[in-house]
Amino acid sequence: MNHTYDSLKNLHSSVLRWLLLPLLLLALPAWGVAQTTPIDGMKDNTPNVHAFTNATIVTAPGETVRNATLVIRNGVVEAVGRRVTPPADARVWDMEGKTIYPGFIDPYTDLGMNDPRVELDRGNVSWNPNLRAHLKAEQEFDNENDGSDDLRKQGFTAALTLPPLGIFKGEAAVMSLKDGLSADRVVQSGVAQGATFSRFREFGFTYPTSAIGVIAFIRQTLYDADWYERAHQAYMNDRSLERPESNAPLAALRNAANGEQPLLFETGSDEEILRVRRLANEFNITPWILGNGHEYKLLDVLRDGGMPLILPLNFADKPDVDTPENALGEDLADLRHWYLSPENPGRVADAGIQFSLTTKGLDNKSSFLPNLRKAIKLGLNKETALAALTTNPANLLGISSTHGSIESGKSASFIIADGDLFEDGSKIIDLWVDGDHYRINHENAMNPRGVWEIASNDGSIDGTLKIEENRPGRLSGTMTISGSEVDLASVSYEDLPRRIRAHFAGSEAGFEGPVRLTASLDGDNLRGWAEVSGRERVQFSATRTSTLPAAENGDSSKELNRDVQLADLRPAMEYGRESIPEQPQNVFVRNATIWTMGAQGIMENADMIVSNGEIVEVGQNLRAPRNAVIIDAEGKHVTPGLIDAHLHSGVDGVNEVGNAITAEVRMGDVLNINNIWMYRQLAGGLTTAHVMHGSANPIGGQNVHVKMRWGALSDDLMIEDAPRTVKFALGENPKRVGSDRYPETRMGTEQIIEDRFRMARDYEARWNEWNETGQGIPPRKDLRLDALLDILNGEILIMSHSYRQDEILMLMRLAERFDFKIHAFHHGVEAYKVAPELAEHGAGAVVWSDWSSFKIEAYDGTLYNARLLKEAGVLTSLHSDNSQIASRMNWEAAKMVRAGMDPEDALSLVTSDTAKILGIEDSVGSLESGKDADFVIWNGDPLSTLTKAEQTWIDGRKYFDLDEDADLQRAVERERDQLIRLIVEE
Repeated sequence: MNHTYDSLKNLHSSVLRWLLLPLLLLALPAWGVAQTTPIDGMKDNTPNVHAFTNATIVTAPGETVRNATLVIRNGVVEAVGRRVTPPADARVWDMEGKTIYPGFIDPYTDLGMNDPRVELDRGNVSWNPNLRAHLKAEQEFDNENDGSDDLRKQGFTAALTLPPLGIFKGEAAVMSLKDGLSADRVVQSGVAQGATFSRFREFGFTYPTSAIGVIAFIRQTLYDADWYERAHQAYMNDRSLERPESNAPLAALRNAANGEQPLLFETGSDEEILRVRRLANEFNITPWILGNGHEYKLLDVLRDGGMPLILPLNFADKPDVDTPENALGEDLADLRHWYLSPENPGRVADAGIQFSLTTKGLDNKSSFLPNLRKAIKLGLNKETALAALTTNPANLLGISSTHGSIESGKSASFIIADGDLFEDGSKIIDLWVDGDHYRINHENAMNPRGVWEIASNDGSIDGTLKIEENRPGRLSGTMTISGSEVDLASVSYEDLPRRIRAHFAGSEAGFEGPVRLTASLDGDNLRGWAEVSGRERVQFSATRTSTLPAAENGDSSKELNRDVQLADLRPAMEYGRESIPEQPQNVFVRNATIWTMGAQGIMENADMIVSNGEIVEVGQNLRAPRNAVIIDAEGKHVTPGLIDAHLHSGVDGVNEVGNAITAEVRMGDVLNINNIWMYRQLAGGLTTAHVMHGSANPIGGQNVHVKMRWGALSDDLMIEDAPRTVKFALGENPKRVGSDRYPETRMGTEQIIEDRFRMARDYEARWNEWNETGQGIPPRKDLRLDALLDILNGEILIMSHSYRQDEILMLMRLAERFDFKIHAFHHGVEAYKVAPELAEHGAGAVVWSDWSSFKIEAYDGTLYNARLLKEAGVLTSLHSDNSQIASRMNWEAAKMVRAGMDPEDALSLVTSDTAKILGIEDSVGSLESGKDADFVIWNGDPLSTLTKAEQTWIDGRKYFDLDEDADLQRAVERERDQLIRLIVEE
């Protein structure tokens, strides 16, 4: 019985203690929270309790309480509402006419990262300085001039910050924007891992050096993080195994690599957003995206992507159209982006995409509120804007239990404004961060602006003092004494002591030396004294006789001219399309001269039937399908779409020079549709291209086959099921990159290729052993060696840059030692010298029509190179290696007629034979049944320099039309004129 009673008694006491604990904590002063920092000097016992009465309080987006009271105690909201009574121990603030908002949260900053560490030269760090995932923002944080003040002035009370350097930057943390020790300001650590597609000059000439290398590095690192965990788990299970390396950055990436921790990508373009999406499809990551202001171009992608989005308000700079000459140099893409970028937040919101807003990207943080108001004028809903600054980032960053709204128990972090914060002319008066008060702007009632009549005790400085605000927070004015008006040399005002000070040159008003004034402000009255050289202090008082308006905050109050209606284009530039062309079910081309480039040869008065994007039949006297689009091509020529076997346009970067062997990089990762050359090449009849890595490496990156689908996303340009190819390079180029990169000789080029092939075979053997036994430390997936192994096994075809015949022979012999073939030699200026050897090996040749002699190794060229190779039985193609030449590949073929080739054979060098070399002859290169409907309609012989491409079709869709082009040219000029006029008027 007693035992039961005691148990109940103890239980009651325990429950009571837990129930009372929150109340006791609320009663504690601020210093009562557990902190390790000792008190220095006398303890501050000042009660930290405040009540804000008669306020309009926006407690959360869409929730407003009028004539309400907010009570905060020790940095936490105690109560909020209309029926709240201020506590007896509270300091009461009358908020009549004021609006209180939740403090803003910036979800991406470099707060406290003014002087980041570049060298990480201690501990178990990565071999590559770009891998810094083990860094933690709160540990790298520097309080001195950390940028908090600039953010507070815009209404921010908390911000996510992360280390600024590296492709993998490190862990982000949410920091309070109150002053104090870093340890006292951490709101949430480990929020996300930071990543970027940028390179950093601070690290010098180190891998990666290009956009393609960055993506390969990201992919390899994510694979490494997964391997690292599995390798250490295997070692923990069996300590007799060889101990794997200890790598702090890889260990820190574990949660991000398996999707448990977000990976926050900083992007710099619309294409980089697509690259994040591709990474998310390959890896089990949870991506967040810091946008770049171009999101309005990808609303269809972002709407379905489900990736959290952070939008900057760094609107495009005004293009330079100050002179007609400068205006000519501005692309329409830049003019359009200047006009549309302020609409970006509103457009994203209208698409139903949730986002947060950030100050990131603003050179001056003071532009944030003016830019926000501009975005609101252009369609961004105020409630959506507030959510993007409060509840959205709070939910995203995992701090919604303490931040994002004004509720009991949450941080006392809020804004006090003198009106609607999202309207021009309103100002932030005060900011409270975790219960700490910061004065941001003076209230109008205490502002010294106006005209003051001064009366002094001796009459010496009787006169008129005029004080005005020439720009926000900056005062100027004049002093008029005895009819003489003198400009004030300086004038300043301190709000808390309500003290105004000014001085002027006394000599202009009859005094010797300068005159300095200081006075206290009380409503419309001043009382103070003047310091006049050679005299005793002069006492004076002044009365305000009229007030002067405040300076306008920037240009946000200007009426925005939105007279220009711009269509949504892809790409958003000259000749961009509102949608990809329609694909008619049936197309019938009749009465044409058709160059089939197949068994039917060249057919006169021929017809062609296309259905659902494929060629059905080519012949004479064919019957048109029902409801077909009829093209009367009488007097015209029809050819397959032209193909360029070697092109470098339409990609963000061509060479990865950070290592001699870079087979892991892929040109398909950096395709960019913002490429005007694609349209120009379409206008020249080009429908397909082999976009290649550059020639800076003995073994370079993997190439990509694309179709010129102008108006599509970069993801949709690639030809599905096309063979994988890789770029090799011989000669001068790969040995003259940098000053300390092996190889530096032609001999070294051969040796490093052979060495890496042997490494790949060793790698293969290790994987074979593991797959058979499953014993030991699991092998590491190496993207570079994977690609080299695929080369050796014939799954990736070699396309080698070459000039001299001796190097061509060398690479063929090396390949034969490893029992595979070189697929084709590109450029091949001296290929004609070894044509029989090429034919015997089975290698193709991709050559110029007439380029040579531009350097010593290209000196021994001939215009008959392609003809000699073809006659020797070598599969041969022409190529451009140049964006402009690619727009007239029919001319390149025409040159071969001058060299003695048959016209049909000459055209095969840019159609059927090119398709065979690229391994895509099953779908393109000739006009035959079952192949893609890629064709060009010419207004004459395609090998004449007087002929134009009238229409270019891809997949049965008309992507270029000469008549439409004339209309588009006029539309481009009209749009340019309208936008330039707006800029000039502004």
